[in-house]
Amino acid sequence: MKTKVLLILTTLLLSTSIFAQRGVRVAYVDMEYILENVEEYREATEQLASKVEKWKLEIEGEKKQIYDMRQTLLAEKVLLTNELIEEREEEIALLEKEMLQYQQDRFGPQGDLVMQKLRLVQPIQDQVFSEVQKIGKNKNYDFIFDKSADVVMLYAEKRNDISELVLRAISRTRKISAPKKSARSRFEDEEEEKPITEALRIRQEQAKEADAARAKSAEEKRAEQLKLREERKKAYEARRKKLLEEKAAKQKKTKEEKDDN
Repeated sequence: MKTKVLLILTTLLLSTSIFAQRGVRVAYVDMEYILENVEEYREATEQLASKVEKWKLEIEGEKKQIYDMRQTLLAEKVLLTNELIEEREEEIALLEKEMLQYQQDRFGPQGDLVMQKLRLVQPIQDQVFSEVQKIGKNKNYDFIFDKSADVVMLYAEKRNDISELVLRAISRTRKISAPKKSARSRFEDEEEEKPITEALRIRQEQAKEADAARAKSAEEKRAEQLKLREERKKAYEARRKKLLEEKAAKQKKTKEEKDDN
């Protein structure tokens, strides 16, 4: 981080001396501000937040189920055979493993949350980068920074903020919120609005299809796991009931034999 900042400051100082006669033109964009004003991103982020809450509730529910099963087993151990106890412990361990895997699939480094966030941001970032290149050339800027990135901006004049200009360029293909009243509003986009390009439309459709396919696959996998879990649970309960009945019958028979003697 320090090396990167030092390199940028050194570059600026060198550039200032090189371009001293005509002056260095520097600008910056605020990526967070741009994302907040792209409605499709904001709406998708809200939907993702709802999914995250649902995932968290599912995980908490499974944790509670595992806890309850452990407590039940602890209370019934004196009534169960070693075979039943071992089978039940294996069932609990398997459920716990499935729960941890589900947690990793949703919230891990390569999980749904991280991947869906990347898919939401990437197209907009690509478009911002493209528009920044055009604005940089058209406006003769020497440097354009991202205020939201890991470069520390100790001071920034509002007149150097071109975020609104970039946002207006993006509005040709995306629905943008009404711009806020600020120093940014002095920038005007003089170019005529253009319809969404075929390439961008195809890319957006492909992204939606990929998200839908991934969500469907995850739900199908989840449904299959729940089905197998219920089948194992029913099989265990049936075996437990049979063994308990056999044990009770044996105890009854032993008692009757004692009474006869």
